[in-house]
Amino acid sequence: MSNSSYIRHFLLLALTDTWQLQLLHFCLLLGISLAALLGNGLIISAIPCSHHLHTPMFFFLLNLALSDLGSICTTVPKAIHNSLWDTRNISYTGCAAQLFFFMFFIGAEFSLLTIMCYDRYVSICKPLHYGTLLGSSACAHMAGAAWACGFLSALLHTANTFSLPLCHGNTLDQFFCEVPQILKLSCSLSYLRELGLLAVSVSLSCGCFVYIVFSYVQIFRAVLRIPSEQGRHKAFSTCLPHLAVVSMFLSTAALAHLKPLSMSSPSLDLTLSVLYSVVPPVLNPLIYSLRNQELKAAVWGLMTGWFHKH
Repeated sequence: MSNSSYIRHFLLLALTDTWQLQLLHFCLLLGISLAALLGNGLIISAIPCSHHLHTPMFFFLLNLALSDLGSICTTVPKAIHNSLWDTRNISYTGCAAQLFFFMFFIGAEFSLLTIMCYDRYVSICKPLHYGTLLGSSACAHMAGAAWACGFLSALLHTANTFSLPLCHGNTLDQFFCEVPQILKLSCSLSYLRELGLLAVSVSLSCGCFVYIVFSYVQIFRAVLRIPSEQGRHKAFSTCLPHLAVVSMFLSTAALAHLKPLSMSSPSLDLTLSVLYSVVPPVLNPLIYSLRNQELKAAVWGLMTGWFHKH
């Protein structure tokens, strides 16, 4: 293939060649997607239905659940379909759409994780100013900015990536359409432009991460001054899981997109992509719901109410 204009479809990574293992992968992927759908779906349903959860923290958690749901629904269903029907094909337009929506939801997710850190910082370090700094209007603007950042990032990366001439075949060593894998097919130095754009995106993400770390240093200093051991435990149980999620999400995404080609291998690429694209949507509902009694009570009330009706 001499040019991307001749490419009508891409071939995604074949996870295995045997039918038994394909069936196993289908079951695993289906279980993962159902767990993510259930966890994030319960959060999305419980928060609007519970008036005592109408606070900035839960508003941002609702938006995070929406981004998690969107990201896993963008990548995993196609992998499930391919495992079940023993195919690797994805159309050119389907690949472009998958890349756009995945970058959109991933970009929005990291912005929301940064905003949630700001929410924790204000609530613990500046509690007297919480109502003014995080009013309903400010929260709506911050959430809107997070989704807008995701949209702009997705638009730039998708347009830039699919404007490149591709002449190294149409095989992607990944189970979904990912920027680094498409860049490997490019036969033009124009791919350096996309690498530069990726570097800028990762630099901005690292700036957000530095802000998050700095904020948590201030948070932990404030928490250690809390006289009540129960109060310290509650603050740490809220903050530490959030910091762990952000660290894993950013480190694996940065490594997947910026590692040199000499480090690239199908198994490493697959592991990194799973860690930043599949694991967070499954773990986030568990981390944030199991650590929060109010949310657990709301979810339990929602589930018991549904069972009573049926």
